[in-house]
Amino acid sequence: MNEKKKILVTGALGQVGMELRELQAEYPEFDFRFTDYEDLDITDDRAVDAYVAAYRPDFIFNCAAYTAVDKAEEDVAKALAINSTGAGHLARAARDYGSTLFHISTDYVYDSGKNSPYIEGDPENPGGIYAITKLLGDRAVRLAAPGSIVFRTSWVYSAFGHNFVKTMRRLGRERPELRIVYDQIGSPTYARDLARAMLDVARQMASGVIDPDRAAGIYHFSNEGVASWYDFAKAIFEMEGITCRVVPILSAQYPTPARRPPFSLMDKSKFKETFGLEIPYWRDALSDCLRNIRKNES
Repeated sequence: MNEKKKILVTGALGQVGMELRELQAEYPEFDFRFTDYEDLDITDDRAVDAYVAAYRPDFIFNCAAYTAVDKAEEDVAKALAINSTGAGHLARAARDYGSTLFHISTDYVYDSGKNSPYIEGDPENPGGIYAITKLLGDRAVRLAAPGSIVFRTSWVYSAFGHNFVKTMRRLGRERPELRIVYDQIGSPTYARDLARAMLDVARQMASGVIDPDRAAGIYHFSNEGVASWYDFAKAIFEMEGITCRVVPILSAQYPTPARRPPFSLMDKSKFKETFGLEIPYWRDALSDCLRNIRKNES
């Protein structure tokens, strides 16, 4: 009987980490170890080295991140420690102990005024502290562990934690009207679809379907399709039967400490062609997430 491959998950109480917990029964060939800050502080290089040395995972899924985009503008040191320094610690440990690191990044690293979908080779142009620290993390990962895989994603939501979908469900029932920006364009990402994609890639690598060297690199992953935040909110209300009026507004009418990319649609061709995997349409993914939220509430 083949020994199970090991997956170490950091940031396991976040949205993607929680979805990985939900999916683990579907991937019996893996042994999972879920950690969060109290179990493994990725900003502590000695702790990371000791943990990886002891567990010897085949894969490390780094789901730990500082994602408070506006707060990061003031909390620079913490954002840098988690998003960049901590990612680098994991990458060096992965390299030293023979693990493959899967690292989650963001569409925020672009923001260069492009009006067609970004591809992985496009110039990066981070526009705020969060974006800068995430890009530095990407670079630290790729430099320390060339065999790593970086997933750049966007507009992440799930049935767990705090996110746009859960906030809209609550506010839509509390208020008669909401003002939502319509000039920021991208694609929502259901965290469960991202988690499943990571596991499917790990399965391909573990079973020898794809060579690890061919798999290494940066990939875009979000659900298929295009939406504005206004469209996203409208879809949530439609699927939930919420009658709240949604008023489209410009980003300038809703100022935030951190600038959001006005256009962050990403081309997923590289991911689909490399791994032969399909990506669900964003409205289908949203419908699935809402079913799971209602199931959790019942």
